[in-house]
Amino acid sequence: MKFTYYLERVADVEIWPIVSLTIFFIFFVCLLIWVLRADQGYIAHMADLPVADGNQEVVPGKEVRHE
Repeated sequence: MKFTYYLERVADVEIWPIVSLTIFFIFFVCLLIWVLRADQGYIAHMADLPVADGNQEVVPGKEVRHE
């Protein structure tokens, strides 16, 4: 038997693609809103973390230059 046979036997199976698309859409809309409203100092602080030494204090909004 094919997999479609099992899907045909499940009640209300046609609703699940709509539900998953809705969840996907809502998640990315919320993510977009968060990114647009995020504090730029927080983003700069997070961007500096991978290049900062463990001994340095990372100040939000201040660039860290390594030479």
